[in-house]
Amino acid sequence: MITDNDIKTQVEQELLWDVRIDPSHIGVSVNDGVVALSGFVHAYSHKLHAERDAQCLAGVLGVANDIEVRPHSRLDAEIARDAIAAIALQLPVSSKTIKVIVEHGHVRLEGTVDWNYQREHAQLALRHVHGIRGIESAIEISHKAIPADIKARIQAALKRSALIEASGIKVEADGDAVILSGKVRSWSERDEVERAAWMAPGITAVTNELQVGS
Repeated sequence: MITDNDIKTQVEQELLWDVRIDPSHIGVSVNDGVVALSGFVHAYSHKLHAERDAQCLAGVLGVANDIEVRPHSRLDAEIARDAIAAIALQLPVSSKTIKVIVEHGHVRLEGTVDWNYQREHAQLALRHVHGIRGIESAIEISHKAIPADIKARIQAALKRSALIEASGIKVEADGDAVILSGKVRSWSERDEVERAAWMAPGITAVTNELQVGS
């Protein structure tokens, strides 16, 4: 049986092992399998790496990431310029429909794209832009015609994937929205199920209620 103290030690060791981040100012606490990360880092990407490091460990049921980003000071205009360039490099075509707003280092993305992966890539493109304190995405997915058998299509996609054990997963579809529930074996599997649901045509919202555990 893995205890909270065991998980805390594992998370701290994983953070020390990860050469991408400096964990000297990151605090770790664990309560009933839920990891709380606190303190500060100097780059937004470091905050994301720390969260992912905690999620991948055995026994972790959830992660609350309260790490503050304290980057070296940059003008909002400089951040916006680099953010626009980074998104354009990642999404040469759909970047034209995305608007970048920066206020005190906090970036807000607005606009409309055709697919969720484009919305995700827009955020991912900003991970290494210096000076960002936080990112909020208000990008919307454009509406498309939804196949009548969308639920069955998603279930079939889950069964085809070698990365997913589909038997414990429930899929509910309501118009262009999908709700996922049930249990999965790991956080990576949880993410993979959500990714598969987003690939369905016409879907504009996915609510992921999947629980991690045996």
